[in-house]
Amino acid sequence: MNILHMKYAVEVARLGSLNKAAEALLIAQPNISRSIKELEADLGITIFTRSAKGMVLTPEGEEFITYAKSILKQIDEVEGYYRQASHKKQTFSISVPRACYISDAFANFSKHITEEPAEIFYKETNSQRTINNVLNNDYKLGIIRYAENYDKYFKSMLDEKGLSYELVSEFSYLLIMSAKNPLSSKEEITFDDLSPYIEIAHADPYVPSMPLSKVVKEELPDNIDRRIFIFERASQFDLLSENPDTFMWVSPASQKILDRYGLVQRKCVDNKKIYKDVLIYKSTYKLSALDKSFITALCESKRKYLK
Repeated sequence: MNILHMKYAVEVARLGSLNKAAEALLIAQPNISRSIKELEADLGITIFTRSAKGMVLTPEGEEFITYAKSILKQIDEVEGYYRQASHKKQTFSISVPRACYISDAFANFSKHITEEPAEIFYKETNSQRTINNVLNNDYKLGIIRYAENYDKYFKSMLDEKGLSYELVSEFSYLLIMSAKNPLSSKEEITFDDLSPYIEIAHADPYVPSMPLSKVVKEELPDNIDRRIFIFERASQFDLLSENPDTFMWVSPASQKILDRYGLVQRKCVDNKKIYKDVLIYKSTYKLSALDKSFITALCESKRKYLK
């Protein structure tokens, strides 16, 4: 049974005329007539009979209209309740790369959430899933990360999909490792120095319009024979802390995180690649007060950790 057809029937019963109901509802009269016939066929009853006075309810029709009014009233009450609740509730959602400075910004942002009801979503993932989350999964904001040499691929794809984008930061990856790792005492670390060690890496690189095999080859070069692939940041810190033979390429981490896990952060003299973190959202989306609050926290965190 179609709820819309039920609404049409109630309006016809109220006005006693198909034409008057059509004018009130701003719908063509034949559409209302057809809808009522379909409703009667679905229910197996006759709701109206035609007379010189217009559309007259049958006994079954009177009973149905009583039920229909009650049902439509309940629907209106439910819609009104959730519209009001949605209006009052604070909402924020963002999909981001796994990065210490971004999680630090989110933690500071969370301190400014007011006492009003709130739903906050924070998801760490790769750039492909972030783009999909913003386009299809109702995440309002996203931050994607990619190497500077892929800039044209990403910007072309973002333009094509109707996404606005703003540069958040540019940086080179640093190395983090246990303070007990032999490399931690070296003044200069090279790519060759890393080859005997185990790399902790995220297993989901992505560049639009490029084969995954080519992206993997560029992002995960073959000078390392041993890698552990993970998807979750807490695991990476545990591994780095407990196994002094491991290392990882990361955006600059805070001293607080390094101290917590007994890690050190070092530069690699051979690493010249620049990465970009880019804020994205639908071009039709208007930033909320919470969005702007997070962006402010993000800028403050960037200034502290990406010098």
